[in-house]
Amino acid sequence: MADAIDGAALDQIFFNARTHNKWTDQSVSDELLQRLTQTALMGPTAYNALPARIVFVKSLEAKRRLEPLLMEGNRAKTMAAPVCAIIGYDLKFYEHLPRTFPHAPGVSAIFEGNDALIQSAAFRNSSLQGAYFIIAARALGLDTGPMSGFDNAGVDKEFFPEGTVKSNFLCALGYGDASVLYPRSPRLEFDEMAKIV
Repeated sequence: MADAIDGAALDQIFFNARTHNKWTDQSVSDELLQRLTQTALMGPTAYNALPARIVFVKSLEAKRRLEPLLMEGNRAKTMAAPVCAIIGYDLKFYEHLPRTFPHAPGVSAIFEGNDALIQSAAFRNSSLQGAYFIIAARALGLDTGPMSGFDNAGVDKEFFPEGTVKSNFLCALGYGDASVLYPRSPRLEFDEMAKIV
């Protein structure tokens, strides 16, 4: 049994971590983005399906392609972030199952031709992977700014032109300027969201 991580680690990942909207000019290295991806990949998904696909929008040219597809209120903060990750999901994820879930040969057959199951599994598990991505980024010292508020169809056409990957959400990455954070919004009490039966 693993020991619980210490309070400082929990603070960094959850209690002191915030969603950032303003960024310092400190860059994020490609090596750190690779480490972030490899870390987030370790989180569990059903059948080890791993449907998430990520495009790191980092160059000025790529940011210019993304900018008109953002809701107006998201444009300036996203363009100012060193990186914006597009978290997508691959509707052909099941083609990789013989390699990623080798102890159950033939499991990909349950998805073949079942568009509703493919869609729900890809979206649900890419959302899980997106949450792991945020936690991993915080654990590695990055700040995050996850968001919706963009033209999904436009982003899919621009960044996933093959047509089998669909966008889920965006996540700005970098080193946030904490001086402009709003006070933390209230959370629900335990009894408002959970019960033990």
